[in-house]
Amino acid sequence: MPLVNTTEMFKKAYTGGYAIGAFNVNNMEIVQGITEACSELKAPVILQVSAGARKYANHTYLTKLVEAAVIENPDIPIALHLDHGPSYELCKDCIDGGFTSVMFDGSSKPYEENVEEARKVAQYAHKYNVTVEAELGQLAGIEDEVSVDADKAHFTDPAQVQDFVTRTGVDSLAIAIGTSHGAYKFKPGQKPQLRFDILKEVAERLPGFPIVLHGASSVIPEFVQQINQYGGQMPDAIGIPEEMLREAAKMAVCKINVDSDLRLAMTATIRKYFAENPSHFDPRQYLGPARTAIKNMVEHKINVVLGCAGKA
Repeated sequence: MPLVNTTEMFKKAYTGGYAIGAFNVNNMEIVQGITEACSELKAPVILQVSAGARKYANHTYLTKLVEAAVIENPDIPIALHLDHGPSYELCKDCIDGGFTSVMFDGSSKPYEENVEEARKVAQYAHKYNVTVEAELGQLAGIEDEVSVDADKAHFTDPAQVQDFVTRTGVDSLAIAIGTSHGAYKFKPGQKPQLRFDILKEVAERLPGFPIVLHGASSVIPEFVQQINQYGGQMPDAIGIPEEMLREAAKMAVCKINVDSDLRLAMTATIRKYFAENPSHFDPRQYLGPARTAIKNMVEHKINVVLGCAGKA
């Protein structure tokens, strides 16, 4: 099966009451761990690449890694997606370079500018059967090249969604309902909460339309504790409760982004390995267990949060 766009994935997810996992990839072990888990559980998957990942690993290396994953896992649908594309030029470059889905993130721009650039991206992408995600509202937090102060974040206004989708022609919409980028989503003592009322109203205004949640890592405490136990310094790292994400997936949310949880699982495993094996220096020795940790994390997300096992 060649790379696919997200159209059929999202149609099935919407009607089936589950979500597709969109996992950020930066290197070979992450790609392998994600796709091995999805293949074993027969789950469709979106492998997404940020602008920062392209700078780190190079566009060509990343696309070839994903192409290899497609060859090795022919029985599951795999989409290659640009995460948080800040400009038309970057989105076009990824479309021309083999991506099957792109996100244009104009959430920090004035509304009319966001509309115009998203429309321009969608017009170009659709000529090549590439699907487009855009964003209304703005998430707080820091992850990769996305950095938004809490006082500048704002929830999505449901009154804008119909106008935005109609005028832009985008295929899915990322909304802000209380998720946040990075591993420090909430202050100590602050109760995590998602605005399901906004999600419900958006779904009523856009019936059948795929909604996306960014900043949806749960920052699983066992990995934070393990990082801190083996020399890390991550006090007060708090994420989104998984039961809230599962509830969102039963509604209109068809795509849930996961990045920080992958980073935490990988880093915690490597820190522990180094502490227990101080004489080892072969990268394969510690990257192997790290790859397994990625695989286990993705399996957990599929079973507990996404509900997409057996949906390939």
